[in-house]
Amino acid sequence: MTFSIRMRVYYEDTDLAGIVYYANYLKFIERARSDWVRHLGVDQITLRATKGIVFAVRRVEADYLRPARFGDDLTVSVTLSALGAASMELVQHVMRGDQTLFTAKVILVCLGPADKAVRIPAEIRAVLR
Repeated sequence: MTFSIRMRVYYEDTDLAGIVYYANYLKFIERARSDWVRHLGVDQITLRATKGIVFAVRRVEADYLRPARFGDDLTVSVTLSALGAASMELVQHVMRGDQTLFTAKVILVCLGPADKAVRIPAEIRAVLR
């Protein structure tokens, strides 16, 4: 299942040349992941407050293929590609129309109250499947 959001490139996202600053792609994919989790019905604030669990980025492999520019309309997608006991792997794309501008493989880990990896709760695993 692929989830996607639409967003526009604002001036604040760009460098002097009007091209999206490379680090902002990480913000774009983070926003998509946050909306994806909300769409699945997982309240991350409640999860942290009640179980002491958070999801943290462990690794990102990113490929910058084409530049996005000021004013572009983008689609940012999230696809779950693997689910482990305490982690998940996501594939994310930033698209302008049918052009892929940026791709990333993101590994998230479920952290417990002691900031150590813990099993993803069964109710969240059920939603992710």
